[in-house]
Amino acid sequence: MKFKLTLDAKPSKYSIAYQDKLMLIGSCFTENIGAKFNAHLFEVMENPHGILFNPMSVEQSIFDCIHNKQYTANDLFKLNDVWNSWNHHSRFSSVHQEDALTKINTSIHKAHLFLKTANHLVITLGSAWLYQLTALAPLSDGQVVANNHKAPASWFTKSLMQPDNLKERLSNLVHALLEFNSELHIVFTISPVRHLREGLVENNRSKAVLIHAVHEVIATMNQVEYFPAYEYVIDDLRDYRFYSEDLVHPNYAASGYVWEKLVETYMKDTTQVIMKQVAELQLAVNHKPFFAGSAEHQKFTQSCIDKTERLIQSYPNLPLQKHLEFFRSAIAK
Repeated sequence: MKFKLTLDAKPSKYSIAYQDKLMLIGSCFTENIGAKFNAHLFEVMENPHGILFNPMSVEQSIFDCIHNKQYTANDLFKLNDVWNSWNHHSRFSSVHQEDALTKINTSIHKAHLFLKTANHLVITLGSAWLYQLTALAPLSDGQVVANNHKAPASWFTKSLMQPDNLKERLSNLVHALLEFNSELHIVFTISPVRHLREGLVENNRSKAVLIHAVHEVIATMNQVEYFPAYEYVIDDLRDYRFYSEDLVHPNYAASGYVWEKLVETYMKDTTQVIMKQVAELQLAVNHKPFFAGSAEHQKFTQSCIDKTERLIQSYPNLPLQKHLEFFRSAIAK
């Protein structure tokens, strides 16, 4: 007797390998998956504008990167002694205006260069609810904000994106991306994070808009795919045990499950073998020996050196030099 449905991973024709460059943009779930790419030493850039939830802020971020936009003092506003950008997460804010601008513009410039030669772009959309500035807000032109920066509620109005509008904007975004980098493979995902601030019914309305629009886009365009992160958590795992205590964010087990499905979908067997070896070396670096310098530990360390040297020889682009230096330094003189 079956007690749950299982969503099987379908291998993609667009594989991800260690020589590839990946950019990830979107909600906080993006950063959970990004951490796993980083842990396996893939070349990854995450959220050049910080965590973003709504599609229009994601769109703004990508166009900023494509055009290498450089922000000026006129693009920032001051609130509670902190300088902020309506298009950026608060991680870019600062008590010093020049510091905020430096962080913003450095990130955009790096992302511009990275995106031009990237192989894969993963866009994770979180919510179709938009918060737009009212006339009471500084720098207001009715724009949609990426972050409210704890500003007064009277500075914003809320509205839900309509599917046709979102479909058109996403289509235009994909065209712009492929014109900027014709080799780019684009993956859309929907975040399984629940936006309970809007309410359960409102959250489901929002996810429905995102899912419908994304599938309309990928049905008519090449080099664009959908990865069902949302469905893996909501329909496959389908249990509050896989959420954190806030019942909003998928927990470590859920993120791990989605990661396993992503690996099955996009990594060939040869890449998975390398990933396993890298993971073993990462564990070894973080291992705290009880008896450092013992014969057994020296033997273990030498085996790590040998494994690292073989990987570097076979895959020179893997960033393992610091691992090698670490293991060599642990060998008793």
